[in-house]
This record gives sequence, structure tokens and C-alpha cells, in this order.
Amino acid sequence: MLYHLLYPLKTYVSGLNILRYITFRSAMAAITALLLSLIVGPYIIRVLKRRQIGEEIRGNGPPSHLKKAGTPTMGGFILLISIFVPMILFANFNSPYTYLILFTTLWMGLVGFWDDYLKVVKKKPRGLVAKYKLAGQILLGFSIGAIIYFSPKFEGINSITSVPFFKNYEIDFGWFYIPMVILVITATSNAVNLTDGLDGLAIGTVGIAALAFAGMSYVSGHSLFSDYLNIIYLPGSGELTVYCAALVGAALGFLWYNCPPAQVFMGDTGSLALGGALGALAVLIKKEFLLLIVGGVFVMEVLSVILQRGYFKYTKRKSGQGRRLFRMAPLHHHFELKGWPESRVVVRFWILGILFALFSLSTFKIR
Repeated sequence: MLYHLLYPLKTYVSGLNILRYITFRSAMAAITALLLSLIVGPYIIRVLKRRQIGEEIRGNGPPSHLKKAGTPTMGGFILLISIFVPMILFANFNSPYTYLILFTTLWMGLVGFWDDYLKVVKKKPRGLVAKYKLAGQILLGFSIGAIIYFSPKFEGINSITSVPFFKNYEIDFGWFYIPMVILVITATSNAVNLTDGLDGLAIGTVGIAALAFAGMSYVSGHSLFSDYLNIIYLPGSGELTVYCAALVGAALGFLWYNCPPAQVFMGDTGSLALGGALGALAVLIKKEFLLLIVGGVFVMEVLSVILQRGYFKYTKRKSGQGRRLFRMAPLHHHFELKGWPESRVVVRFWILGILFALFSLSTFKIR
């Protein structure tokens, strides 16, 4: 809004020319998101407490988590507000990338809210039935994939994706591109949801991944940088930098209330929205394969669940008694049950997230 209202006035007020720079608008979006989350956070937490919208801890989780019962959840609203307002103020809505990433965030936020509402307000332990949640994710992935595949605005890059470690090498998925987008968005939203099990863990790793994607979005939308790095030039994708910056600011602000011991949980309202957004970012800048590195922590969490279930079924079929590969899955619970304090697990996973993010950025030159 500010961009579209004020930038045309640059002819009369030369200082407004600064709004043309993505770097400036991204910085302002990050600061606004951080401040906004600190302002609206206490109010939303009070409302959640007053309405008794608190987390219900499952009995089969780590015993140390029982004390968290009743902690306000649905704190994802803090994140959504803190992301959308800076985007409305500082984003360029002439770019299709802006609409697509905001649509993704809002859609998955609504799916997550529905799930939280059924669990916390309607007291249905399972929340939104898995097939309906999956249907929402698939429908979103199909919509994003179809828009990119059929829209003339993406002509020439509709169905291709970059391959890390190779110069000027892309894979063209053809008609399989839309199923690929569905897979990426569905898997990423569920992966972040699985990671959201310790105070500060999911929001910290999401913020780190968003910072990496901010750099990728900027160079992808810059003709000189993309040419220098031998990556696909995507006109208009630089606006995703503003979104990533807003996400980083919102993550820092939410962490203020979500650090151990958490005053509020993001719930599925936040985790599904942020996960879907990370998946969509990878799709929009044609870095779907690189998402496996950027989101290395999320990959670890998902693999731990898959391996745990697979090993349990295998040993039960072989010996009649199922055995576990980890003490508990997802992986962060395994280390909790080994005796690690919650804060140690979170910080060490953050460190891993930083290493994955740095390595993902290094792949632009390791070719």
C-alpha cells in the first residue's frame, strides 16, 4: 500500500525513490513485522487465555511436557498478522509472486486454524480429519502448480526446476510438474508441523530457512546476480525477499513469547501456514531440490518418523514384537528422552539449521 501510494510521488519528493529498492523495503518489512508481533502478541495471548484456548498435551508424549497443558495455542495469528501487514505496506503487488505467496500463507493458515479450532474449542482430539487436511494441502499445491504451469507470466520456466551443484542445468517435469508442486507443498507443511514440538524449535528453524530464501529470492530476481551465479533469472521474484524478511521479523517477534518456557504456541494455524509458505517459496524460485538442504532439520524430523514406523512394522513382522529405532519420534523427542534439556535440543537444532542454510547458499558456487 505504501509502495503503491508513495512511490509514484517520487517525482515530487525525491526521497521516496528509496522505495524502489527491494533491500530497503525488505528491511522495513522485517522491522515492522518484529515490532508488530511484539505489540499484538500480548493482546492475542490475553484473548486466548480468556477464551481458554489452551494446548492439550497427549499422554503418549514425553512426561516433561505435561506441565505445558493449558498454554495458549493458535498463536499463529500473531505470525499471520505480522507477515500480512508489512506485505500490504511494502510489497509490490504488480508481481504475481506476491499474490501467490500470500495466497499460500492464508490458505494453509485457514486449514491450520480449522484443525486447531476442532481440537481446542470443539474438544475433538484428532482435530481436522487427516484426509480433509491432506485435501486442503493437495488443492493448494494443485492451484499453485496449475497457475505456474499454465500462466503466460511464467512462460519459458513453467515446468522446470534447478538442480544443485550443476551449472545451467534444469529438469523439465512437463505434465508431472503439478504433482511435484503438490508433493513439495504438502510435505513441507507437514514437516514443519511435525517439528513444532518444543518451545522455539519450529519458529527458529523456519526463521533461519526464511533468511536463506531471502538471499535466494533476491539474486533470482536480479538480472546481474542471476547471470553471475548461473541461475534462472525470474523477473519479479525479488519481491519474495520482502516476504521472507517479513517472515524473519515475525519469527523473531514470535520467539519472544515462544522461547522456553513458552507463553504461547503457534498451533497448526502457524505451523501449517509457515510450512506451506516455505514449500511455495522453493517452488516459486525454482529451488525445489535445494529445499531438502535448506530445510535439513525438517527432513531429519520427517525421516525419523518414517524410519521409526518402518522399523517397528518390520521387526513386528519378523519377530512378532515391534521394536523402536529411536526412543520416540520425531527426532527432537528422542534427545529429550535421552536426558537433554529442552533448551539444549532447540539450540542445537538451530545450529544445524544455520549450517544447512549456509551450505545451501554455498551450492550457488559449488558447481
